[in-house]
Amino acid sequence: MTELITGASRFYTARDGLRLHLLDFGPRLTTAIPVVCLPGLARTASDFERLAMALADGAAGKPRRVVALDYRGRGASERDKTWQNYDLRVENDDVLDMLTAAGVERAIFIGTSRGGLHIMLTAAMRPTLLHGAVLNDIGPVIETKGLARLRGYIGKLPEPRHWSDAVDIAKSLMSAQFTDLSDADWDAFARLTFEEKNGRLVPRYDTALFRTLESIDLEKPLPTAWPQFEGLRPIPTLVLRGANSDLLSAETVTEMQKRHGLCQAHVVENQGHAPLLLDAPTIARVARFVAEADPA
Repeated sequence: MTELITGASRFYTARDGLRLHLLDFGPRLTTAIPVVCLPGLARTASDFERLAMALADGAAGKPRRVVALDYRGRGASERDKTWQNYDLRVENDDVLDMLTAAGVERAIFIGTSRGGLHIMLTAAMRPTLLHGAVLNDIGPVIETKGLARLRGYIGKLPEPRHWSDAVDIAKSLMSAQFTDLSDADWDAFARLTFEEKNGRLVPRYDTALFRTLESIDLEKPLPTAWPQFEGLRPIPTLVLRGANSDLLSAETVTEMQKRHGLCQAHVVENQGHAPLLLDAPTIARVARFVAEADPA
């Protein structure tokens, strides 16, 4: 039996010297196509742990390796002293460096929100890396309302006094979009958002991230990424959309499927931006897509 590596922490050095972190699940020696997970703007690799364990244990037909990245300034990755480096282009270089360090030459990519933007950017720049793509509540058109909501709280969260306070903060921010989470899910979400450091509960990201959103003029139409998305046309793609999402519209998903004949769509009921990948039905849907993309 192949020995599984359960969420091993690994570090590598970005091209500018920053020390970055990834979680590595599943067997290293396998014929199964690996999966690479890319989180949202202020999220971390830990968001993918339940999904990664399922895929590593064979939920997609056979055990496979899953690698999940902490972008610079998030999770266990080193904070960047220059906040302007929290930029898609710099981060995409980090993703490419991570693939080299991990020995991944081709993969099925799963990207939540900003992670999906990285997938589309990779499709435009290095399409041979992509064997399949899952875009979790992100598309070529970003709705201004959703971006304004994110700008309203990223880097601006109050400091919880204890874990039950952290749960209350999470609910105050997200309960309007996530209408059917269990107490255990809310606790899990709070612990994926905050961490304990020096006796304090703090966000699991550099709060300077809010500065990357300040310069966006929400009074003007946001640029779209249709050319980058259409780079995915030869690649099996699954779009997940939270039924309550204010960042990815149902109309955009419909247009994505019109333009991309290999694009499937799945709606996660009672969730908003972005589906948490914690519930069994959503994990099963992603696993089925991965198995279809890698039938061997």
